[in-house]
Amino acid sequence: MIAHKAWLGAPLAALAGAAVVLAVFGLGPLNPQNQGWLLAGPLGPDPVQLWLGWSYFRHNPWLLPPGANPDYGMELGTAIYFADAIPLLALVFKALRGLVEVPQYVGPWLLACGLLQGFLGWRLAGLATRNPLARICGAGLLALQPMLINRMAGHTPLAGQWTLLAALLLALGRGHGAGQALRWALLLAVTALIHSYLIAMAMALWAADWLRRAWLERRRILLAEAFGVPLAVVAALWTGGFFLLRGGYDAGPGHDAGRYGTWNFDLLAFFDGGLWSGLLPDLPDPGHWEAGSSYLGLGGLLLLAAGLVALWRRPRPLPRRLWPLAGALLALLAFAITPHVTVGGRGGELFTLPDRVLAVAGMLRNAERMVWPLAYALMLGAIALAARAWGGRRTGWLLLGLLALQWIDLQPGIERRHSFVAGAPAGVPQRLFDPFWPEAARVYAQVRAVPAANMGEGWESIARFAAQAGMPTDSVYMARVDEGRAAALRAKMAEVLRSGAYEPGTLYILRDAESLALARASHDPARDAILEADGYRVLAPGWQARPLAQR
Repeated sequence: MIAHKAWLGAPLAALAGAAVVLAVFGLGPLNPQNQGWLLAGPLGPDPVQLWLGWSYFRHNPWLLPPGANPDYGMELGTAIYFADAIPLLALVFKALRGLVEVPQYVGPWLLACGLLQGFLGWRLAGLATRNPLARICGAGLLALQPMLINRMAGHTPLAGQWTLLAALLLALGRGHGAGQALRWALLLAVTALIHSYLIAMAMALWAADWLRRAWLERRRILLAEAFGVPLAVVAALWTGGFFLLRGGYDAGPGHDAGRYGTWNFDLLAFFDGGLWSGLLPDLPDPGHWEAGSSYLGLGGLLLLAAGLVALWRRPRPLPRRLWPLAGALLALLAFAITPHVTVGGRGGELFTLPDRVLAVAGMLRNAERMVWPLAYALMLGAIALAARAWGGRRTGWLLLGLLALQWIDLQPGIERRHSFVAGAPAGVPQRLFDPFWPEAARVYAQVRAVPAANMGEGWESIARFAAQAGMPTDSVYMARVDEGRAAALRAKMAEVLRSGAYEPGTLYILRDAESLALARASHDPARDAILEADGYRVLAPGWQARPLAQR
C-alpha cells in the first residue's frame, strides 16, 4: 500500500518520530498550561532551570540584546541563552505575549523535534533509496535512539538533533551557489538559537561542505559565504544574549570535575546497553553522567553490521566529494574521545593538553555528545550500502525488522523515562510551606541568596518562590556563570551584611555560618528579623517595623 501511495511516506515518517515522543511523555506535556511535569523532580535540574529562566524572561521588558534576562541572576550578566531555555522559542513567544500566554513550551517543542527528526530522516534515507518502506523505517531508527530520547527526558534543548540531520542533508546533497549558502546561514542561525553544542557540531558539517565545494567547484560565492555564514551565527548568538557572559564559558556547576577529558566518549559506548537495553548487557563505562546514552540500540547495531556485510559483498571506495565530510566526522569523534581514552571504562590520559587549549575545549566539556553526527552518518551509510547491495524493497523489510527489534530492546529505557513524568501534577508543585513566605512576598521586592553561587544551596526552592512572587533573584542555576562577577557579588553582599546598609526591599537568605554571623552583628533587633522558615535562615530587614496592617 505504501509503495502505491508514496506521497504518504513523509507524513508517516514524521508521525513515526512523533510516536517516539508520545511513547515517552504521553499527551499531558503537550498542553502549554501543564507546568508540573517539568518541576516534579525525576527529570533533574535542567527543566527547572529552563522553566525559571522562561518565567522571568517572558515578563521582563525588552532589552538589548533581546536575550538579556537580568532578573534571573541579578548582577551576574545572565541571559535566556544560559538558562538553556531554547532561545529561539523564548524570543518568539515573548514577542507574542500580548496575543498568547505560554507558561511552558517544552512539551510542544519535543513533539516538534520528533516530527522533524522523522521527516528529515525520511529525506536523508531518500538519498539512498526511493523505496517508501525503507525510508519510513530508516527514519524511525534515526528517531528511536537513546542519544535523542535521553536528552528529551532531561536537557530538552538537545532534543533538537533534527538540526544535525538537516546539516547532514545539506552536506550530503549536491547544492551549490548562493542558494546553498543561504540555506546554511538560515540553518546555523536557527541552530545557534537552540543550543551551543548543536551549533558546534553543525558548524563542523558546514565547514566540510564549504571545503567540498571550494575543492571541487571553486565558486566565487564561497568567499562571501566564509564570512557571511559565521556572521549569521554571531548575530544569532548576540540576539540570544550569549555575549553578555564576560567569562566562565568553560566553567559551570561542578566545573572542576567537568574539565574537558572527564566526560569522554568510551570506545565501547555504541555497544553499552546500560539502563536502556533489555537484550544487551550493561558494560563498564567511564562513570560520568552522560555515559550510557550513546548506545545505538540492538536494531541500530545490527543495521551497522548489515552495512558492513553489504560493503564486503559490493566494496566501493568513499566518493571523493565525501572526503571533507568524513574528515569532519572523524574530527568530532576525536574530540569526543578526548585525550582520556577508555575502553569499557578502563584507560587513562594518553597525552596532556596545554591549559589554554583545555580552556577552549572546556566550552564543550561534555565531549561525548560530539559523536552524535557520526552516529547518524554511520546509520545512514549503512542504509545506503544495504540498498545498493540488496535493493530498496529488501532493505525496507530489513529495516522494518530492525525497527521492531529496536523498539523491543529499548523498552527498559523508554519505560523508565516515561515513569519520570507519569502522574506528575499539572500545576507548579509547592516547595516552601511556612506562612512567612507569602507574607514576605507582599513586603519585599527582591530576594538575595548569600553567598551568591551557581546552583548554590536551596537554589531551586528560593528561585521558585521568587519567580512565583515576581521578585528578581540571584539564586540561580545557569549553564554558565561568570565566576568573576559571582565573586564580586559575594564580596559586595558580605560588605552589605557587615555594614548593615541593607538594600531597600531586599530579603536575604543566609546560606552559611559566616553570612549569618555578619547579619547577627549588624542587624537592629528592634527593626530587623533573623528567623528560620522551612529550614532556611532569613534576614528580613524592617520586618519588625512594618505597618500593623501587614503583620
